Amino acid sequence: MKNTVFLNSRKINFDDRIDFSILNEFTKVTLYDGSTEDEILERVKNQNIVVTKELPLSRDLIDRFPPSVELICEAGTGYNNIDIEAAGKKDITVCNVPGYSTNAVAQLTITFMLNLCSSLALQQVMLTQRDFSNFTRDLQVPHFEIKGKTLGVIGAGAIGQRVIKTALELGMKVLVYNRSIKPIDNVKFVALHELLRKSDFVTIHCPLTKDTKYLIDKDKLKLMKPTSFIINTARGSIINETDLIKALQNKTIAGAALDVQEQEPFDVKNPLFSMKNVILTPHIGCKCVETRQRLVELLGNNIKAFIEKNPINTVNS
Repeated sequence: MKNTVFLNSRKINFDDRIDFSILNEFTKVTLYDGSTEDEILERVKNQNIVVTKELPLSRDLIDRFPPSVELICEAGTGYNNIDIEAAGKKDITVCNVPGYSTNAVAQLTITFMLNLCSSLALQQVMLTQRDFSNFTRDLQVPHFEIKGKTLGVIGAGAIGQRVIKTALELGMKVLVYNRSIKPIDNVKFVALHELLRKSDFVTIHCPLTKDTKYLIDKDKLKLMKPTSFIINTARGSIINETDLIKALQNKTIAGAALDVQEQEPFDVKNPLFSMKNVILTPHIGCKCVETRQRLVELLGNNIKAFIEKNPINTVNS
């Protein structure tokens, strides 16, 4: 039986509600809450499969992995934390788990949009500050219908398509920027600059790669309407955060809703935390309990398929 080590299982089982027993059906699993770099090298000894969740595995670290390691499985969709080239040079297969968080991330994206339409977060801040002017005077915050507004979707993968479907049901117009054009009814594929100019909401659902890092910078933000909002539930570095902060401060755009930032864990001194036109959440898009349990089940499918010499969801050859 193959040996599997999950180096930072606490990342998905922070509330002790996740059942890992399904993995034991076809592999011997050792779980660690978290692992330092030195602990990683010790813990991968005699292991065939290494599982991580957003844990950096650098070239130097992978170069020192023992010959026993055959598979690195990222317990999530994004795998920019793993040096894929270094793994390939050691004949280590790398796979990820796409699709497990489609429902939850799409749900969060729509939640952000609906909150922004009604300034719900801002209204709650006003209440905590004992500002009751929304009750005693005319409404003091923006409040508008989502129907008829234009949503720009960057990335039409599983999550992007789920967001598109819901947006269309809400009566929105949808523009999409994607590497390839896919047949989606009632959706127009456009260049990025056109999407940014015409959208009332821009939502990001593409992976972080060398091509998408800082895809949204000061020049791209200047293309957006001053009444528009940007939403990021993908990876923080797809937006140049410094440029975004300036755009928000200068009211180049109306606001932002961010589940991810360039630096995670978040720096509470970041100006974004004190902005009234920003909604921040701590990378919760994949943290629903149902989502995390589904992740373990799909992780098991990856491991089982690899053991049976029919690997799936590989991201290197």
